[in-house]
Amino acid sequence: TKIKLIKIICKFTGVNRLPANGNGGSTVKEWRMNQFIRTFLACLLALVVAGVLASVFFVMVIASFGTVFMEKVPEVKEKSVLRIDFSDPVFDNPDYTPLSLSGFSDLMNMQIRGYALIDVLKAIEAAETDDRIAGIYLNITPNARMGLATMQEIRNALSVFRRSGKFIVSHSDFYTQSSYYLSSVADRVSLNPQGDVTWRGMASGTLFYKGLLDKLEVQVEAIRHGSFKSAVEPFIMDRMSPENRQQIEMLLGSLWGTVVRDIADSRGIDSAALQSFATNLEIKDASYARQLGMVDTLMYGQQVDQMLGEWTEQEEPNYVSLRSYIDRILMEESNVSKNKIAVVYAEGQIVDGKSREGLVGGETLARQLAALKDDDEVKAVVLRVNSPGGSALASEVIWHEAEALRQVKPLIVSMGNMAASGGYYISAPADMILASPMTETGSIGVFGLVLNGEQGLKNKLGISADMGMTVFGAVGVRPLSQSEREYMQYGVEQVYKTFVGHVAEGRNLSVEAVDSIGGGHIWSGTDALNIGLIDGFGGLKEAISFAAERAGVSGDFRIVSPATDESRLTQIVKLLSAEARAQMFRGETGEVYEMYDMLRNILYSNSIQALTPYRVEME
Repeated sequence: TKIKLIKIICKFTGVNRLPANGNGGSTVKEWRMNQFIRTFLACLLALVVAGVLASVFFVMVIASFGTVFMEKVPEVKEKSVLRIDFSDPVFDNPDYTPLSLSGFSDLMNMQIRGYALIDVLKAIEAAETDDRIAGIYLNITPNARMGLATMQEIRNALSVFRRSGKFIVSHSDFYTQSSYYLSSVADRVSLNPQGDVTWRGMASGTLFYKGLLDKLEVQVEAIRHGSFKSAVEPFIMDRMSPENRQQIEMLLGSLWGTVVRDIADSRGIDSAALQSFATNLEIKDASYARQLGMVDTLMYGQQVDQMLGEWTEQEEPNYVSLRSYIDRILMEESNVSKNKIAVVYAEGQIVDGKSREGLVGGETLARQLAALKDDDEVKAVVLRVNSPGGSALASEVIWHEAEALRQVKPLIVSMGNMAASGGYYISAPADMILASPMTETGSIGVFGLVLNGEQGLKNKLGISADMGMTVFGAVGVRPLSQSEREYMQYGVEQVYKTFVGHVAEGRNLSVEAVDSIGGGHIWSGTDALNIGLIDGFGGLKEAISFAAERAGVSGDFRIVSPATDESRLTQIVKLLSAEARAQMFRGETGEVYEMYDMLRNILYSNSIQALTPYRVEME
């Protein structure tokens, strides 16, 4: 049997005959041992060769990526024009821009790059004193993705640049209200002769799910504190409550008023006239826009290029892209001061546990703050908040570490587009809170939400549940009892009491005063200043300056951000991860994904929520 087996092996391995027994050859046993040794050595050699080839291939791949990453940043020539279009989104958190590495996104055919706000501000400031930069060309894409506060902060930086004496020219084939707001800071605003300027005011709507839930026979148990806490309304109502409508109209009026005033100052048009243009829809086409002073010239893009070439005494303008200019600035940075001002970002919905893409984990952010508190080289901390809130428990975890840090070193909060509900919760301990007039903040209130799908599961799908349970079990497949409802209401009230107490302590206000402006009411930055929720207006740069001043290191510090010093290889892995694919999906679906993600996090959370469910954006 063994000999037959060996013959079969020989047949498939190419050995045609067995060695002979006797004096002239080895035994079968010896032959088998020799063959085993040969086969083993051959396999070992194959493994070594394969390993070497794989290593060479891996090195070649990494070298290719390195070539992409380390490609030479174009030199900035004399009389260059910095071209800004914001075709990619602007984030607060530099960690949200992993695909901004030069060339890599194009190589991987991924259109999810982005700019970090701090880098954009640095670029505009550097261009102001850069003798090689003659001016700025704003060619803002109509779908520029950034919030109102971010837009105003960049616009303010452009306004400072304009005062340097260098030109700013803007041009577009058509302007949306947001792209026009940003572009109106220019010395000369140009529009395609067949284009248009959208100018019709602001509106905000809410999707209500009660009708859908009724059809599915899903009952919603909503417990909240504050008649203005509108996060639960989409689940229990089919239209806005009077309180919610009141606060939305008040918020929109404040934000729109800021937009109108800023444009009036830049364009020299009376605010009342601008309001009339929107109310009466007076800008019907490009010629109307020019007659009413909204734009200066009607030109095609090529004509703008020709004009800028003449201004810079060249046949055609030498454009430098914003991304290339940012890369150049980052390469030339050489500040090695031992004094550090740490900028920590809380951007996204607040959730329990660790941070994930687009979500602020209470555990992760608290750990970062604790580490900064113990770092002697960090002289002050700026907490940049751009969050609608979320888990009240996670917000409390963050608040605790922020309060502990404030006892040791200066803590300045810089509010972005939104710092509401839980976003305000974590801001309350700060020594100083700065915001934009366009920031949405406040919304001091909490809620709990329980969905009961018992009838829907039974009547629609034929599914029923029956189980043994303790007193508070099987929630979600039966209505809440009175004692369970009272239990949840007690939890909501206790969280609200704690929330109000933290704000009162941090803002030096009475509990009664905070309660009177709380109840879930959302405020604009302008109104928040009037009622004492913030200390003043200012952006990220101003917050960093205040932090350095409070720490006594003005003029001798450098900016650091925890968890942003990733190796190139780590970034490559991150780009190919599930998170990157999710970010791609988010980029494709936009606002729909944001709504889905927020609802998913609400419904799957087991904790009481301090969350504002909507954001105001200007089209």
